[in-house]
Amino acid sequence: MFGIFNRGNQDIKPTVEGVIQALAKVDDPELHKDLVTLNMARDVVVNGNEVNLRIMLTTPACPLKGKIQSDIESALRPLGVAKVNIRWDSQVPTDNRISGALNIGVKVAIAVSSGKGGVGKSTIAVNLAVALQRSGAKVGILDADIYGPNVPMMMGAKGRPMSPDGKHIMPIEAHGVRIMSMGFLVDPDKPVVLRGPMLHGIIRQFLGDVMWGDLDYLIVDLPPGTGDAQLSLSQSIPLTGAVMVTTPQQVSVADVTKAIGMFNQVDVPILGLVENMGVFIAPDTGKRYDIFGAGGGRKLAERAGVPFLGEVPLDPQIRVGGDAGIPIIISHPDAPAAKALVEIANSLAAKISVRILAPEQRYTAAPELKIL
Repeated sequence: MFGIFNRGNQDIKPTVEGVIQALAKVDDPELHKDLVTLNMARDVVVNGNEVNLRIMLTTPACPLKGKIQSDIESALRPLGVAKVNIRWDSQVPTDNRISGALNIGVKVAIAVSSGKGGVGKSTIAVNLAVALQRSGAKVGILDADIYGPNVPMMMGAKGRPMSPDGKHIMPIEAHGVRIMSMGFLVDPDKPVVLRGPMLHGIIRQFLGDVMWGDLDYLIVDLPPGTGDAQLSLSQSIPLTGAVMVTTPQQVSVADVTKAIGMFNQVDVPILGLVENMGVFIAPDTGKRYDIFGAGGGRKLAERAGVPFLGEVPLDPQIRVGGDAGIPIIISHPDAPAAKALVEIANSLAAKISVRILAPEQRYTAAPELKIL
């Protein structure tokens, strides 16, 4: 991408040193630190009144590229720069606690959780994964809902994982996302009957014995509630954070409040909250219907002191895509629900960068959160 200034001071000749000094006054809008300190501005070349440089973003899903470019152009204009060519690159920061806990090449691990079933948690998880992958990131999904593994169907992923060495297994890939699920390993018509200790062992194997390769983001789809799977995961890997999913109705909000409290107790930060199944807009009349209520998720986020990542409207195509194995982000990318999910994924990626690179801005759940 490049920006062109309509006017430049032709009497002033920019230099590399001057450009770097100017970039040192341009802050990343999320991290609130300058581009030079963050080592985001690289490979600066000055050719007359033209400047070429590379900007290393902290995520390919950065939602504020336009603002960064505008701020750079404004900072360089007084130097007599008439044209700026920016080559965008990205490098997701690594949560070093993860690689220290398990020998896996995962930079960031995010749990997607809910207080109760039926709120579309798995739908949010798979669409977040696909949105991040389509932005250019390397993404995997660990389906930790051992008793009800729905991710393979929602992603259209089939087959049985192979083992190249008899010790490790390869994940199944669909839509560019690497996936591991109990759904690949058991008869889909038979129930999964396991005790708590066995569940813990399976989750450990899914983390340590799967050949995930190098991943920027590992999305972990948890079962609903606050049971063994959540505790096993938090004990097995230091999660970068959790995303909470709720619907607007109060029964869902009350349950997700308990889940927030559980993550707070095990020291897993809440990266944000998503309100799913929000407003329904009738396609024939355009009339808006709040079928499950309105605003419950946003109010809970404010009360809990966590970011509100966004609202996903109720759209039948989400269900259709989930049944067909084609997430709505792929099947209907221009639908309001798909656009909302992409914005939520971008916002989440930004929150993760803040969590790792600017720990002083960390988000945590309110310790005295009450159930209303």
